[in-house]
Amino acid sequence: MRWEGRRRSDNIEDRRGQSFPRQARFPFPSGRGRTGGRIGGTSLVLIAIVALGLWVFAGINPLQFLDMMTGDDRGVVVDNRAPEGQRGANNAIDDQQEAFISVVLAETEDSWSEIFAANDLTYEDPILVLFTDRVGSACGLSSAAVGPFYCPNDRKLYLDMSFFDTLSSRFGAPGDFAEAYVLAHEVGHHVQNLTGVLGRYHRDRQSMSEQEANAESIKVELQADCYAGVWAHRADRSGIVEEGDIDEALGAAAAVGDDILQRRTQGYVVPESFNHGTAEQRTRWFRTGFRSGNPADCDTFSAANL
Repeated sequence: MRWEGRRRSDNIEDRRGQSFPRQARFPFPSGRGRTGGRIGGTSLVLIAIVALGLWVFAGINPLQFLDMMTGDDRGVVVDNRAPEGQRGANNAIDDQQEAFISVVLAETEDSWSEIFAANDLTYEDPILVLFTDRVGSACGLSSAAVGPFYCPNDRKLYLDMSFFDTLSSRFGAPGDFAEAYVLAHEVGHHVQNLTGVLGRYHRDRQSMSEQEANAESIKVELQADCYAGVWAHRADRSGIVEEGDIDEALGAAAAVGDDILQRRTQGYVVPESFNHGTAEQRTRWFRTGFRSGNPADCDTFSAANL
């Protein structure tokens, strides 16, 4: 990817190197047989392990896991933010990987601003939060083990960049455009939030069975993959995509397919438990967005055959 010398986004909140409270309170909402509780120590470790398994093995976004734990969309803000403009002491402003990801974020800002404007809408840039180990958001407390995620409650993307090492070494999906795909997918969730897709999904999910919720989750995730492809189309048009880049993105999309992850971790697949889509589905919807560059082609909810 030809990213050097291009605009970097200012919408980055750097929390790397910050300490985090040992314990945090999470009042579980009443109304579904749950009572208030305190999470810390062993409970926090268990939740981190479960969240890791859901993300790496089943592909579930940690936000969905926290929703299932609480029973609704409300999150608790654990405020470990640094003062505005202050960066972690162990971070270098010119860090190469941060520079790269800030350029990718800027490219998504430009692309989606253009798309929204063409439809008489205003795109609101998300904030990308960089962190290490653990982070608090409006969706709760998350470990780096859960991977990158988007929190609609504060409209922020959360990323521990060590995930890219895992993507390359464990998932077999190396390359800078594989990393760009990951961020573009999460930005796709932000687009869904702005257009009301996520809000509708979270509301409707409360009355769904587990199987129905999984089916709807697949549609949400595949649309985010398609939106990532829409961005890649525009990135290619701007001349920053190099030979092999799209293959890197497709490799990353395939590597996190539900069937691939389950077969790798348990030796067999359980289609009823899929919630992000198969490798074939994820790559196909990325290609759909990439080929046309038109988000209107990303209507996974009306698609007769996902």
